Amino acid sequence: MAKMKVLFATSEVAPLIKTGGLADVSGALPAALRELGIDVRVLLPGYPVVMQQCGSFDVVATFANLVGFPVSRLLSGKMENDVPLFVLDCPALYQREGGPYQDASGNDYSDNALRFGLLSKVAALLAGRATPLAWHPNIVNCNDWQTGLTPAYLKFTPGGARSVITIHNLAFQGNFPSTYVHALGLPDYSYQLQGLEFHGHLSFLKAGLQYADHITTVSPNYAQEIQGEELGFGMQGLLQFRKDELTGILNGLDIDEWNPATDPHLAKRYQVRDMTGKAVNKAELQKEMGLKQEADVPLLGVVSRLTHQKGLDLLLEIAPRLMELPAQLVILGSGDVTMQNAAKELAYRYPGQIAVKIGYSEPLSHQIEAGADMFIMPSRFEPCGLNQMYSQRYGTPPVVHATGGLSDSVRDCTPQSLADGSASGFVFSGMTANNLYKTIQRAVRLYGVPKEWQMLRKNCMSKDFSWELSAKAYIEVYRKVLGR
Repeated sequence: MAKMKVLFATSEVAPLIKTGGLADVSGALPAALRELGIDVRVLLPGYPVVMQQCGSFDVVATFANLVGFPVSRLLSGKMENDVPLFVLDCPALYQREGGPYQDASGNDYSDNALRFGLLSKVAALLAGRATPLAWHPNIVNCNDWQTGLTPAYLKFTPGGARSVITIHNLAFQGNFPSTYVHALGLPDYSYQLQGLEFHGHLSFLKAGLQYADHITTVSPNYAQEIQGEELGFGMQGLLQFRKDELTGILNGLDIDEWNPATDPHLAKRYQVRDMTGKAVNKAELQKEMGLKQEADVPLLGVVSRLTHQKGLDLLLEIAPRLMELPAQLVILGSGDVTMQNAAKELAYRYPGQIAVKIGYSEPLSHQIEAGADMFIMPSRFEPCGLNQMYSQRYGTPPVVHATGGLSDSVRDCTPQSLADGSASGFVFSGMTANNLYKTIQRAVRLYGVPKEWQMLRKNCMSKDFSWELSAKAYIEVYRKVLGR
């Protein structure tokens, strides 16, 4: 039987370029699929940081005047994990200072519709009859709005591969003025309610949801939530209509990168059979962040974007009450300027108890996961989330809001769930500061019972968050689509 071939089209891939969880998935899922015998190749834009790492790549195709775009090249090579990689090199669109989507000042690039329209067009071209390559995929797996036009291009040019679109966050939709319908070479009839039109705009994400053969999202619970008004962001009607072609698959983890037994960023490595390294890492984290060296005071950790979605405003509101429990708090992240300033003000008011680092540091994120006693993640909505899984792998029970992938991956600690071995954290419903406080208070109380806390930590570290289970679920979706 011929090997299944999948083109994985994405706007970011770790470790080459990363702004969020999409990059982690794009780096890990293709590798897991290849381990299971799928011939998967990744397509990525040639941002400056990507091009710097692709010096030895071969030019395998050139595109001239592709629906009005500048001349571009397709480069071919491999990532560090041996997954084959196609890089779309178009300097006029991708060679810029700043990030993948925004300039150095944090403003969206004005031509993002062209930048990611080209990415979608090339993905469809590589999956169609007119591909310049000898390698022909059976499936194109698109990811979020940045590749959302790919299923539309395939729909309007029959004979191409089947398509799957994965929603990582429905809140980001890629909505642009309708004038881009012509600029992107899309037929006039596609701009309608049952097509690309969304409240007077061309929507990249709606295009994907409308025309893909199947839709996946990053947790079973989120697949249900996005069919409702609160988290449907205007797309709920379409998602309800397509519910039979909608599958929620919980993301996995890169268990090699996130492994406390081998993590090079830790002061002392540890594993479930011997967790003495937790205390060493806690002491080292306290020292590095200027916190008091108090082994018995629970240390709460946060690694997050400081945004309304992540619910960190509630944590900052109750921080003074938490200090009275007592507790310590370390925060790593950036985002909303008001939240950043509030966090820094708390660190100033509570020296030795609260430490804040604005920005991001990969080593420090690992050290917080290992050194904290519990991880705080009160997201208002969270399609999947990864930090709550990192935390469990590092024996750091998470405190989470009952939403999306947080509900799918964390089992609330009760006397019964602790006894049967399923407890892995603390879950609260009702997005209020007081509910968050009461749940952290409940966690702190259990922390004061060493035997039960040790049981909870062992439960956390015994859970399987490998990508293998998730990759098998994606393969089932692919088979369903190809058999249709």
